[in-house]
Amino acid sequence: MVKCVFGRYTLVMKPQREVFQVSLKVFLRNTKGEFLLLKARPQDTYGGFYDLPGGRIDVHERATPFPEIVQRELHEEIGAIQYTLQPRPVALGRHTILAKYTSAGVDTQVFYVFFEAQYKGGDIQVSDEHVAYAWVDLAQEAPEKYLLSGNLEGVKTYLAKE
Repeated sequence: MVKCVFGRYTLVMKPQREVFQVSLKVFLRNTKGEFLLLKARPQDTYGGFYDLPGGRIDVHERATPFPEIVQRELHEEIGAIQYTLQPRPVALGRHTILAKYTSAGVDTQVFYVFFEAQYKGGDIQVSDEHVAYAWVDLAQEAPEKYLLSGNLEGVKTYLAKE
């Protein structure tokens, strides 16, 4: 509760709650321990940096198991690859999509839930949501060179656990 005093009167206000969209992201790692990073389009919120594979939960997926949503997102963004997904989240992050990047013209808050997966094979086919991909050892390279915001927050949390 927040109390504001105006002369003889005290106004008690409930704190405002933030509303977040939820995005399931994946730390997809190869046998060398490198992470798959997707190069963002220059005009997007992560322009000039990389993103991690994954995406937001669609309205019709409210009751869909998380691994199925991850599977849909990975297929959409990088094609029909083979991987083994750990079913429990391993890190969290937060990102603000600025109004200039949204169709509604307002800032959008996104809550990232990160999962870990082991890449088993298949050709990476980058969708038009990104322009390229790279395998990067983020334990050896500075993650800040590649990632921003919620992705960076999630990677730092994840790497601190290793």
